[in-house]
Amino acid sequence: MPELPEVETVRRGLAPTFVGGTIAGVEARRPNLRFPLPERFVARLTGRRVVDLRRRAKYMLADLDSGETLIMHLGMSGSFRVEGAPIGEFFHPRGKPGPHDHVEFLFENGARVVYNDPRRFGFMDIAETAKLAGHPLFAGLGVEPLGPDFGAAALAAALEGVRAPLKAALLDQRRIAGLGNIYVSEAMYAARLSPMRAAGSLKPAETRRLAQAIREVLEAAILVGGATLRDHRQTDGSLGYFQHSFAVYNREGAVCGHARCAGLIQRTVQSGRSTYFCAVCQK
Repeated sequence: MPELPEVETVRRGLAPTFVGGTIAGVEARRPNLRFPLPERFVARLTGRRVVDLRRRAKYMLADLDSGETLIMHLGMSGSFRVEGAPIGEFFHPRGKPGPHDHVEFLFENGARVVYNDPRRFGFMDIAETAKLAGHPLFAGLGVEPLGPDFGAAALAAALEGVRAPLKAALLDQRRIAGLGNIYVSEAMYAARLSPMRAAGSLKPAETRRLAQAIREVLEAAILVGGATLRDHRQTDGSLGYFQHSFAVYNREGAVCGHARCAGLIQRTVQSGRSTYFCAVCQK
């Protein structure tokens, strides 16, 4: 599933087309994705101007001038592509939609944004903007790891008294919103903290180290378009490249890259997910 950096990369790719643009038309080629499309989906979007395009955790939020927000989630294999408007008098013929092109947004300037999802685990919803914080999808979400409120103090509060392993606690969206398996492994490695350690046992210096590592790992991934392991693509169709910078994830058996450490990267399974770590220097 695309994680926070991948979703943020897509948001940034869509923003020039969405923000300030008016949706001239919507084509929904099926009544449902993972869930049924909301009632009057096409009518509620057609003619609306997009005021802003935000991200909350792994969701993209397109605020409309109607006072509603289009909620978009990529699921396992969802992606968007942007197709440009005709230039001058040149005619650009429209190709036939692919079998997995499920929703298409046509903007007044001629740009098209197509949502493609082979597995259909993604979904879209429309909700009242003013009440979005209380929406079932967002009401229980924790602090944004790239937001201004995140830091050592916020992380310490999120982990206080937690006996669960650190890996599990960091993946709990009620504590920190948007963190996923890949970047949690990378951040714990950068902070030299064991994924098996009780989350509430971190000392202040360790918490500061981890908070900094989380932010730095996410920001580094966004700069290169996220990681492409299976389905993730950017809005122009290009791939993310952070997988070439993995320090620990998917590197079982590799020599630890930390200075003065002769350990090897190991793999274990926690809550059904792979965890990669160095048992020698991650304490």
